[in-house]
Amino acid sequence: MHEYTSTVRIWELTCPGLPEEVGRVRRWTRDVLSGTPYADDAALIVSELGSNALLHSASGSPNGSFHVSLHRSPSALVLAVTDTGGGETKPHVETPDEEDTNGRGLGLVIALASRVQVSGDDYGRTVTVEMAAEADEGRPTR
Repeated sequence: MHEYTSTVRIWELTCPGLPEEVGRVRRWTRDVLSGTPYADDAALIVSELGSNALLHSASGSPNGSFHVSLHRSPSALVLAVTDTGGGETKPHVETPDEEDTNGRGLGLVIALASRVQVSGDDYGRTVTVEMAAEADEGRPTR
């Protein structure tokens, strides 16, 4: 490897706090990760976390935004979604009733990830998700 070339690739995108931005960040993620085993699961994860940022924080306000970063190395993908704070609660897994239409997203994210971490405070929270390459081996791509 050349001394000035890194095997880690980093992409970042800041989106206005509009519902249609969730679709844009999903397509962006799929495009950036095209040809990798992460593409579809990562697109689903950023959709869920972006939607949560809009619904549960000030990111969904008229001047709100949310930030997405993707860090890809040969051994893992780390993605993070940061909201602008103002949420009443820290992101957490819920146990919805069968007829509930919400509350399953973070549980789905945890099921797809190798590791999930929530950091930050009332002024902004980041949900960081790691997907290890070893976990994807032998798993069919969707």
